[in-house]
Amino acid sequence: MFTPRRTGLFALFAGLMLAFSMVSVDYAEARRGGSFGSRGLRTHQSAPATRTAPNQAAPVERSMTPNTAPNAARQPAAGQQRPGFMNGLGGSLMRGLLIGGLIGLLLGQGFGGLAGLFGLLLQGLLIAGVIMLALRFFRGQNAAQPAMAGAGSGNAPNNNGFGRQAHPAGDSNKRAGFTVPSFGGQQAAAQAPAMRDMTPGEEDLNRFEALLGEVQDAFSREDYAGLRRLVTPEMVSYLSEELAQNTHNGLRNEVSDVRLLEADIAESWSEGNRDYATAALRYEAIELMRDRTTGKVVEGDADTPSETVELWTFVRENGQDWKLSAIQQPG
Repeated sequence: MFTPRRTGLFALFAGLMLAFSMVSVDYAEARRGGSFGSRGLRTHQSAPATRTAPNQAAPVERSMTPNTAPNAARQPAAGQQRPGFMNGLGGSLMRGLLIGGLIGLLLGQGFGGLAGLFGLLLQGLLIAGVIMLALRFFRGQNAAQPAMAGAGSGNAPNNNGFGRQAHPAGDSNKRAGFTVPSFGGQQAAAQAPAMRDMTPGEEDLNRFEALLGEVQDAFSREDYAGLRRLVTPEMVSYLSEELAQNTHNGLRNEVSDVRLLEADIAESWSEGNRDYATAALRYEAIELMRDRTTGKVVEGDADTPSETVELWTFVRENGQDWKLSAIQQPG
């Protein structure tokens, strides 16, 4: 039988458990999302649909590029929650503590326990501050973890990946397996004044294919120096975060036998001294998740390749080497 003191302790414990569980769920939700990086002035715009990715890709979800669209265009959809104290970390704690207080009331404290509830809420605010500081500290530590040596099995892409898809004649520049759209008309009229058309050449398309395999290989080997050479600093931060999380979980992500099946250019443009190109890529690869200690496969099939469709955006500055700047999942 619960005494008043035990009931209060139970309510406090229940509230804290709910609060922490909601924090973990919200934090996990914040980390999920397959679209990250930057696409210049088009970061917060949807990439056009293509033959390879017929569903229009959503705008990038995680990016360091600020959204400069007009305020009206950035209003949340109907029914969507606005950011605020009752959302995110503070909201999770408050919701948990409030529920915990209600549990206490229902278990027999009555409304005379409201003073204790307000005291509990004040304690919750202090706990929220401590947790926020701790989460920021640990996330910073994870992102800054040094590279760990590993023997991955990532391979460069098969150069025969192009040419396996026959594209009918049309108003576009065609390369075997890689379609580059012609620019003009409505698309050119819709561009912002700061942008201008840019059409990738044969050498650029070859480089995009090569980067598909090289980035996967560097990621599999946890080669941070290689990633810094192949992707933008922003992408290094996101990929390093994922590698650190894998290390924390005792896992290693291996991608090998990458082979491009079909690709086309969704859009390409220039902004000042930077060129951008977003390519829809359909490729297959052997992707495994291994236990870091035993090497045992815990996810994936070592004998069966999986097929993936993604949109990769590449950027080059002042005519230098192309680098990966964003990855998006088609809608």
